[in-house]
Amino acid sequence: MAEEYGVLGATGRQGGAVVRALRDRGLAVRALVRRIDDPGSRAMAARGVRVVRADTDDPTSLPAAFAELAGLFAMTVFAGHGTAGEVVQGRAVADAAVAAGVPHVVYSSVGGADRGSGVPHFESKWAVERYLRDRGLRTTVVRPVFFMDNFVTAMAPVREPEALVIRSPLLPDVPLQMIAVRDIGAVVAAVLTDPRLVPSGAVEVAGDELTPEQIAEAFGRRTRTAVRFETVPIATVDDDDSRAMFTWLGRTPAYQADFALTRKLQPAVRTFDTFLAGSAERW
Repeated sequence: MAEEYGVLGATGRQGGAVVRALRDRGLAVRALVRRIDDPGSRAMAARGVRVVRADTDDPTSLPAAFAELAGLFAMTVFAGHGTAGEVVQGRAVADAAVAAGVPHVVYSSVGGADRGSGVPHFESKWAVERYLRDRGLRTTVVRPVFFMDNFVTAMAPVREPEALVIRSPLLPDVPLQMIAVRDIGAVVAAVLTDPRLVPSGAVEVAGDELTPEQIAEAFGRRTRTAVRFETVPIATVDDDDSRAMFTWLGRTPAYQADFALTRKLQPAVRTFDTFLAGSAERW
């Protein structure tokens, strides 16, 4: 059997991007999922990916799922678990990787996790980063910045009579570093197959840096219509974690990506313009 690379959360956005990138390289993938019978898992199996149950809420399922991997991609989430629960997930993954003898783990964290941001879900990922290394695992940390994909989903422009409008707690004229989720997958695939590409063991990755006004201009070029940005007060954001994040994003420099290394790991990394050009969304 060919060497397999394990992808935890393979049916999610980042995990799915990693699966695609590894498959594009002709590599064998073991999709590690909570439920092997859900539609996403079945679709992956139909494409020839081996699907194996690995539930971070059931740590006993993890060591066997991680056995004999050439490398493991892991990420943790705070949604539905809280930040304390996210740390518990990360520790379970690390302990299972040690038990299974996984030779290399690539952990997807977040840009700024190592810089005392005070953002709760950044701090929880930083705790997971430290635990992975404390357990003696060979670990490479990929720290993505803000997802470009957010601007075609939760933060997509709203059509109003006179224009498309992007409303966000981002501050005017403050640059935002961004990356497409598909490019995170490509970066992870590169690092999984050759950890020497990131000598320091951690890299903050981004494909572009634009102010909110420039983001609106990019939408205008894409849609050939008027698009404007309107900031909304951070105080109106309805959860503490998001308020902390948008406050942190307004303090420059916030994200501090290594653009040169990102391009080395993913030569075709998308700018925001090229991301929008490849989007199927219509506004």
